[in-house]
Amino acid sequence: MNPPNIPTIRSSSRTKAIFAIGCAVSLAAFGVPALSAADSATTLQPLADTAPALPLTHSFTKVEGGDKGPYVLQLKNESKSDITVTGKILLAVAFHAESKSRAIAPHKIEAGQSWSIADLAFDDKVTLTADGFAPLQLTVK
Repeated sequence: MNPPNIPTIRSSSRTKAIFAIGCAVSLAAFGVPALSAADSATTLQPLADTAPALPLTHSFTKVEGGDKGPYVLQLKNESKSDITVTGKILLAVAFHAESKSRAIAPHKIEAGQSWSIADLAFDDKVTLTADGFAPLQLTVK
């Protein structure tokens, strides 16, 4: 019986270990500059560029019977100028053949006036947008 070739096995194991350590060191060396670049990119973003909140107050009312949906969203423009609002409703319940969202056409809400969005169901998500303002995201509850 011939003895196993032990020096070849040791040499192969050493080569693999050195290669693995080299890979780990190179990943650590290249990863540190990438992390510091990511940190500096996040600190360079100005905080003053955030848009103001949409000046609308809202309330949900439940409607019994009638041809309107079970919930109606009431919006009131609290600003001193007119606002044109558009939006999207992400439906909580949708049928397979229908879209899972519904678009809200642009609507002008005059200063101090109200607007109603009907045909809403529990847990629908409503997103309203207007130029110059941050989006307003609401969930029917």
